[in-house]
Amino acid sequence: MTEAVGDWIVYYEPVKAGARGYFAAARIPEVLPKPREGRYLAIITDYMEFVERVPRLLNGLPLETSLIDAAGQPMRGGLSQSAVRRLLEPDFTRIVNLGLPENLEKVEATRYDKPLPGLQDEPLMFQRPVIERLTRRKYRDVAFSRKVREAYDYRCVMSGLQLRNGGGRPEVQAAHIHPVERDGTDSVRNGLTLSGTLHWMFDRGLISIADDNETILVSQNKVPGDVVQRLLPPDRKLLRPRNPHHAPIPRT
Repeated sequence: MTEAVGDWIVYYEPVKAGARGYFAAARIPEVLPKPREGRYLAIITDYMEFVERVPRLLNGLPLETSLIDAAGQPMRGGLSQSAVRRLLEPDFTRIVNLGLPENLEKVEATRYDKPLPGLQDEPLMFQRPVIERLTRRKYRDVAFSRKVREAYDYRCVMSGLQLRNGGGRPEVQAAHIHPVERDGTDSVRNGLTLSGTLHWMFDRGLISIADDNETILVSQNKVPGDVVQRLLPPDRKLLRPRNPHHAPIPRT
C-alpha cells in the first residue's frame, strides 16, 4: 500500500460482495500506521465513481495482466484473492477508459439532442491523458451529475418532481451536499438531485440538509410559507435513492 502514496488506485468489488467489478478511482496522498500493529490507514482524495460498468473479465480474460496465468487463463486463487494488488499502468489506463469514457462530456452535452439528417463526420478528438481527465473539474462535474441523477431516477429529492422537456432532457440538476471547495467528495453519497429553483435556494442557504442527511431544513424568516407548501413535502424528508448504498451518509 505504501508504494501507492502519491499515485492513483482503482476500487474493485470482490465476487462475494457483488457484481460491480471495478467501480471507482481515487488518489492516495498518505498512508498512516494504525494503533494496532501491522495495520495501516490509507488517506483517500479525489474519489471518483465510474459512470460505466467495468466487469472483472472482458472477452473471458481479466483486465489485470497479472491475473492471467501461464496458460493464458484467468488465475484462480493466489494473487486474484488479494485485497491490495499492484496494477500496471496500461491496465490502469484501460480500466479507467472503460469506466470513464474520454468523450463523456460530449455524450452528456448531446445526449438528448435530435440527430441531424444525413451522415455526420465525427470530429477528431485530442487524446487526453487519463490522469488529466481524473483531475479536471469540468469532467468530474459531468461524471458526478450523471451518476447522481441516475441514482435518483432523475427526480428531485425535495419536491419529488420528475420533469423532462419535449426532447426528454431532465430538468433536475445534481448538487453536492458538502461543497467540493470545502473538501466535499464527488461520491454519489455526497450528492442530491434538485430542481432548478430548489438548487438555487440550496446554494444560497435558504434550504439545507440536517446532520442526518435526511431532513430538509428551511430558513423560516427568508422563505415564504406558500413556497414551502408548494415545493417541499409535508414531512420535510428527502426521497431515497433506488439503491440504498447511494443514500447520503449522516454526519456524526
